[in-house]
Parts: sequence; structure tokens; C-alpha cells
Amino acid sequence: MRWTLVDEDEAQPTLPGAVTRTFDTPGFAGMTFYEVRAKSIINRLGHSRLGFEYSINPYRGCTHACTYCLLGDTPILMADRSTKPLQALEIGDEVVGTVRDGQILRQTVTTVLAKWPSIKPGYRVLLKDGRRLVASGDHRFLTSRGWKHVANVIDGTPKRPYLTVGNLLVGLPTSQDAEDGLAEVVSIEPLGRDLPMWDITTGTGDFIANGVISHNCFARNTHTYLDLDYGHDFNARIVVKVNAVELLRRELSSARWGGALIAMGTNVDCYQRAEGRYELMPGILSTLSEFRNPFSILTKGTLILRDLPIIVEASRRTRVSVAFSIGFLNEKLWRVVESGTPSPLRRIEAVRQFAAAGMRVPVLMAPILPGLTDSDEEIDATVEALASAGAASITGIVLHLRPGAREWYMGWLSAERPDLLPLYQRVYGDRAYASKDYQRLVTARVRRACRRHGIVDRDQPPRETPVTDPAPTQLTLL
Repeated sequence: MRWTLVDEDEAQPTLPGAVTRTFDTPGFAGMTFYEVRAKSIINRLGHSRLGFEYSINPYRGCTHACTYCLLGDTPILMADRSTKPLQALEIGDEVVGTVRDGQILRQTVTTVLAKWPSIKPGYRVLLKDGRRLVASGDHRFLTSRGWKHVANVIDGTPKRPYLTVGNLLVGLPTSQDAEDGLAEVVSIEPLGRDLPMWDITTGTGDFIANGVISHNCFARNTHTYLDLDYGHDFNARIVVKVNAVELLRRELSSARWGGALIAMGTNVDCYQRAEGRYELMPGILSTLSEFRNPFSILTKGTLILRDLPIIVEASRRTRVSVAFSIGFLNEKLWRVVESGTPSPLRRIEAVRQFAAAGMRVPVLMAPILPGLTDSDEEIDATVEALASAGAASITGIVLHLRPGAREWYMGWLSAERPDLLPLYQRVYGDRAYASKDYQRLVTARVRRACRRHGIVDRDQPPRETPVTDPAPTQLTLL
């Protein structure tokens, strides 16, 4: 694999202090890596709602995730009603988001759960009242007609809802826009160059950017607990924290560190393809093991098999949990909706190898797709394969359709399986989550299949592997 430094004369965008690299391996064509020396590596999320309070993310960006970003100087509405530039926000900050109450959208206080940089082609959106928004073409704003991207087709992405002149963005009332808080779009202009941008993930899935409601990327929402990654526009620019191991050793040595569980796989999969080149995880895992610090990993990546000996050794010294996400076996469907991940059969083989090594391996059967992978036959086949591989437990999770993900998935469904649209209307309506009755139906099918294939008999972990299962969550779909 031949790596090259990007020539400064090529006018490539850079992050402050970053070393920029590209390489000519076909699988990484068109990708750029930004090697940075981070200031810290253990992220405190400020809450334990998801079963962990700390995480490690050696990468920002992912070879099978998307980026939806705004310019760093975009003012974000804080919980105290002041504003702060997007680039100045920190994980744990309280900002204003929204929650739906029937047909009414209400403001609420929410927490910044993650933050990351990226570099994308810029677009300038001008509003009638004079406000300006600079965002990537992938970014989404809430309009009077639903969530819309800034631009239409990007790099071959299928047609999607996008902004046009005259659209009304939903936000806070201003002196120019009286009571309804709607702001008219008067122009959308491609800037013709890539710009350094930022995005955040919040607890509500949105935030107020320069007075209008902006959607954040659920592909980055504490990645072990994802809903949907949006489309096949995999991030082509990856930030690599090359000093991750050095930082981890320093932070674990601090007298202030209390030895709390650290979750990995949050925001982005730590076993994405870039890990094959940078090999940060062996050092991270060895350091955690040395300090006897408990950790968990949730992944769809089979590269984790490389580190199986280190993980097994760590499990003899501290609490370790390794979980895989495998929603179904159908490889034809996998190529359509999860093409950036290893195949289901390869992930099942990874489960088999971890189980053979004495590890207790929980599996998240997620996402289960209504009308596609939810039948007794499909579920039974998947559970049977997982049971044969040695899965210790299986948790079924039905597809989530939050804003943005809904538009993409339903657009795909309309084109490929329009016969299923009535089913989705019955199951979801205008909700992000399937109806409780449907979820109970699917959960019952998964439990029956588990009983048939003896999964319940493996609920007790082996003595040498004291693990804690991660909370039930859904990883990247699109």
C-alpha cells in the first residue's frame, strides 16, 4: 500500500495541525486521511442513559458512514438562550433541540453527545431576512414540507428531498418573520470549493442553527447505539487520532480517573477499514488491559478478529464485552442496504471464533426490516445460524425511522418495494418507531426462535469472561 503526503500546492483543505494523506489502493480511492494529534481521547458523555458514560473514538468519520456538516462559525442556540459558534461547542454542552407533541414541535433542552470535523463542498443558503447558512450538500434543514437536504444528487446518491428557492425553513420567530418562525429561502449557491465543517449529535437528533432547525447525523450518535446511517455516501475524509494510545495511557494514569467502563464503537466503528492501516486498536486494547479498565466494543467489522488474542487476555483481567450486529442473512438485501459492512456470513464467522475462544458473545439482531426480514422463516434462519455460531444472547431490534433516515429509506422502499408502503404506514404512521404491537410481535418471534435453538441455555457467561452486555441498540443500516 503506497501512502503519499498531499502536496501543499494542490489546494487541498486541511484541518489545523493535521498531516494530510492519500493512497492509491483501489478500495480507498478518492479518500483523504487527516492525521491529528488530539488533546484527549476519553470522551465523557455527561450521562449514563445508554449504559456507559465514557467512550473512546480513535477515528472521526467512517468508511461506511455519512457526514452532514455546517461551517464552524454557525451560531448554535444554547440552553440559556445565548449562542455559541458550532466549532466551539463541547460534548456535554446543553443546547436547544425539539420534541414532537402530537402535531406540535416544542423546544426542549438537549445535550451534545458527540462532535466531529469534516471537509465537504460548501453551499451558501440565503434567507429572505438576511441570514446566511453555509453547509454541505448533505446537510438537512426542517422545512414546512419536511426535512430537506441542501442539494440534490451528490456523487451518485439517488434523488432525495432538497431545498429550492421559496422553501420555508422552520425555526424561531424573528422580527422579520413574525409569529410562525418560518424563513424563506431566496438562494442556494454552490461555493465551488471544499470547506472545513463541523457537526454534532444531540439527544433529540436536532439543534437550532442560526435560528432554524437543523438535523444532526444519527450515524454519529454514540455509534454503539445508532439508528440509521443515511445512504451510501460513505465519508471520504477521515480524521485519525494518531496519538490515541499515548493519550489513553496518560489519562488512565491520572489520579482523577476512576476506572469506569469505556465503550468503543461509539460515533464510528473502531474496526472500519482505516483501522487496517493505522492499527490503533491493538495498542488501545493492550493499554486498557494493562490498567484493568473495563471496556465494551460493538462492531460490524470483522477486522476485530485480528485482536482476538488481546481481547481474550483482557477478559481475564477485567470486564470485557464484545457484541456484533447482524440483522439478517439475506446477502442480496445486504448488498443493497448494508453494502459498506462485511457480509452477514463473515460476521457470523467472527461470532463463531470469539465463542470458540471462550468469550460470551451477545448479538444485536438489528435492524429487523418490516416486510423484508421479519417473517418467522427469516428470523428463525438468522437465529439458527447465530446459535450454531455460539451466540450467547440475541436481542431483536426493529428498524427505526427517524427524520432524514425516513426520507432515504422510504424513497428506496417506494422505488424497490412499493407493495410494502401500506404496511409501513400501518406500522409507523408518522412515528420514528414501530408500533408497540408490532414490536411485541417481532420480539416474540425472536424469543421463540431463540428457545427453539437453545440460546437461553447460554445466558450465563463463562467464569473467565465477566462481561456486561451493551444496551439494545441499532447500528448503521444505510
